[in-house]
Amino acid sequence: MFLAFIGALIGGAIGGLPGFLLGGAAGYYSGIALQRFIIGNLRVAQTQLFDSVFAIMGALCKADNVVSREEINAVEQIFKMLNLQGEQRDQAKAAFSRGKQPDFDLDAAVDQFGKITRGRGPLLQLFLQLQVMAVAADGRIDPAEHEMLVRIARRLGLSEADVSQLEALLRATKDGRRTPGGPPPQNQLADAYTALGVTPESTNAEIKRAYRKLISENHPDKLASRGLPDSMRPVAEERSRELNAAYDLLKEARTIK
Repeated sequence: MFLAFIGALIGGAIGGLPGFLLGGAAGYYSGIALQRFIIGNLRVAQTQLFDSVFAIMGALCKADNVVSREEINAVEQIFKMLNLQGEQRDQAKAAFSRGKQPDFDLDAAVDQFGKITRGRGPLLQLFLQLQVMAVAADGRIDPAEHEMLVRIARRLGLSEADVSQLEALLRATKDGRRTPGGPPPQNQLADAYTALGVTPESTNAEIKRAYRKLISENHPDKLASRGLPDSMRPVAEERSRELNAAYDLLKEARTIK
């Protein structure tokens, strides 16, 4: 509509009423063409994004030489989380299978993902979270899987500490680690400290500040304003829930008000 208005003004200035009408029509159809071009490019970019995500996920799940039933179920849950259906889901499954092949070029796939995301930190963190969710589904992260996660993270400009923090966050918030009504196990508390980037020696005020900083940085609306695709919003929401759960563990253990 805006291009139609501009076209009409220019046409009218040049050719009077006939120019006004022709300019408006030209602007209208140019606007439609531009909209289709933008939507088409967004679809291509999203397809490339998911292709990289699931191909790399396939390689990670195969890093310990066995893709477990729990990992396959986790990948299916990620499909649902990202609302992948029909052709998109089939493409994601094909990418996952491709990543499991012995000749898969992991470094090239990671570099391609880096180009697609253009180094956007929030998207890289959520990408890494999805990978950790998949490989941790069988109850543990094999040393070979951890090593590959670190290799991927470093290639994207992240660190081993980023990987360890995500692994700890997932362990700290995993169901079934505490007796109903009882205190959380010490190893779960240790993971909660690591997940929030603090230590048992940190003061309650320091823990509260660290939690608020992470929650602020990872708020889905804030991430959306920094370029997070709508399709990745459920991952951001899950990350916020896990951060809240980790903080709740420490609040209860230390009676933080």
